[in-house]
Amino acid sequence: MMRFLVQRGFVFLAVCCLAASPLFAANKDIERLAIQIAALQGQLTELQRSGEETRAELRRLAELVAEQNALLRKAAADKRQQDESVSVGLRELGERVSELAETLESIKTQTAAALPPPSDPAAAAATLAAGAPGTPTAGGGSSHPVVPVQAPRELYSQAYADFAKGNYDLAMQGFAEYLRAYPGTDFADNAQYWIGECQYGKKLYPEAIDAWNLLLKDFPSSDKLPDARVKKGMALERLGRRSQALVEYRFVVDRFPTSQAARIARERLNP
Repeated sequence: MMRFLVQRGFVFLAVCCLAASPLFAANKDIERLAIQIAALQGQLTELQRSGEETRAELRRLAELVAEQNALLRKAAADKRQQDESVSVGLRELGERVSELAETLESIKTQTAAALPPPSDPAAAAATLAAGAPGTPTAGGGSSHPVVPVQAPRELYSQAYADFAKGNYDLAMQGFAEYLRAYPGTDFADNAQYWIGECQYGKKLYPEAIDAWNLLLKDFPSSDKLPDARVKKGMALERLGRRSQALVEYRFVVDRFPTSQAARIARERLNP
C-alpha cells in the first residue's frame, strides 16, 4: 500500500513539473515581447523628437526664405522706382533738349526767311530807290511782308490733328512742310512715317511704300522703323505681294521681338 502511495506521489510531482514548464516558457516570451515593445517605444519617441526638431528647422528656414524674398521684392521695387525716376528725368531732359533744338531751328529758319536773297549791290540800291514791291517803304511798311514759319511743335501737332481727322492731304502738306523747315529735329522721322500713313489711308499703297522706304533710308536709327516695316508689309499684301510682306514681318520679329509692331507681325505671319 505504501509503495502505491509513493508511486502516486511521483506521478503527481511529474504532472506538476510538466504543467509548470509551459507556463515558465510563456512568461519568458512575454518578457521578451515587453523588452521589444519598450525598445520600439523608445525608437518611436526618438523619431518623434527628431521629427519635431526637423519641423522646427523647416519652419525656421521657411521664415528665413520669406524674409529674404520680402527683402528682394523691396529691393526690386526700389530699383524699379529708381529706374523709372531716372527714365522720367532723361525723357524730360530729352524733350527739353528737343524743344530747344526746335526753337533754335525755328529762329534760324525765320531769320533766313527774313533776310533778302544776295544780289548785286547796285541793283539792290536801284530797286530800293524805285520802291520795288516787297521792299519796306519809308513808313516802315511792306507790300509783301514775310510770313514766318510756324513753330515746329505747332506745325507737327496741326499736321497730326489733320491726320487723326482723316484729312490726309492737309496732313501730308503739314508733315512735308515740317520736314522742309525742320529736317534736323527729333520729330522729322515721325513726320516722314506719318506721310506714309496718309498715303496708306488714301489707299495709295505704292506711294506709302516709297514714303516708308525713304524713312528707312534717311533715318536708319528711328524708333519708328518697326512700325514702318510692318505697315510696309501690310501695303505689300494689299498689292498681292505676300512673299515680300513676309520678309518684312520676319525682320520685325527677329530685330524687334518685344515691340508692339512685332506682335502685329506675328499675327500677320500666322493669320
